[in-house]
Amino acid sequence: MTGVVEGFATIIAVIALGAFLAHVGVVDLTAQRVLARLSFFVASPALLVTVLQDTDVSSVVSRGLVANAASVVVVVAIYAAVAVVLLRQGLAETVVGSLCAGYVNAGNLGLPIAAYVLGDAALVAPALLMQLLVLQPLALTLLDIGVSERRLRWWDVVSRPFRNALTVGTLIGLVLSATDSTLPQVIDDPLHLVGGMAVPSMLIAYGISLRLGPRPGTGGGPRVLATIVVLKQVVQPAVAYLVGHFLLGMDGVQLLAVVIMAALPTAQNVFVIASRYDRSVVLARDAVFASTLLSVPTITVVAALLA
Repeated sequence: MTGVVEGFATIIAVIALGAFLAHVGVVDLTAQRVLARLSFFVASPALLVTVLQDTDVSSVVSRGLVANAASVVVVVAIYAAVAVVLLRQGLAETVVGSLCAGYVNAGNLGLPIAAYVLGDAALVAPALLMQLLVLQPLALTLLDIGVSERRLRWWDVVSRPFRNALTVGTLIGLVLSATDSTLPQVIDDPLHLVGGMAVPSMLIAYGISLRLGPRPGTGGGPRVLATIVVLKQVVQPAVAYLVGHFLLGMDGVQLLAVVIMAALPTAQNVFVIASRYDRSVVLARDAVFASTLLSVPTITVVAALLA
């Protein structure tokens, strides 16, 4: 379980740094917004290019992809139904809540856990690429529609994903991987340098929000947050197990990997996306905080039962 502990410890340390800097007055909420926008528009797209260009795209086409996708579809559908029928949320707020429930931290935590706990970093590929190729572009398109002040034409809706920095970075990285191409060093080196800012900047921005923003638990009511946490930490890994084991016949390390990936906490990317669109920002922050704390015992139990 060394990888689990190290992964969580690293994230918590950088978040604490952001909170400390906010506490002593080095940064404020304006800095938090700047860091979030820098991560969204610049650093994260660069990181996606550098990571995906070295990823074996064929590894995503597997039973793990099917089980992971099924777990995401179930929790997103449940939250969307609750949000629309019971909570009367708008489109943008429903999308952010759905991301909180189904978008896992496959990058920051998934990679080290796959490498150090499961022994193969490639096991994170189905969850990572499914989110980058399907869930994230779809969510960003819906958010663009939800926050638009005018009715979008069909061409605007279709083309929006290809005008989003995160989606463009994903597509460039996948094209480079599929064609076994490499960027010139004069381009690749700056991309690696800028991409290195993505995770620290989003974590520091998150820490600033924890210290200076509204207190945890005020982002949509305790019932909304509890619904998200239950979907994220109980329903999603349970669906991944049921689909993977009983429908797809998975077992051993492959099944363990699918369930652990589904049990990962809400990704910090969701907080960055919520900040970018200024919708349910505090809810996204609280979901990341609560699911991160609870995912430690969840992943420990999963590993003990299935290892």
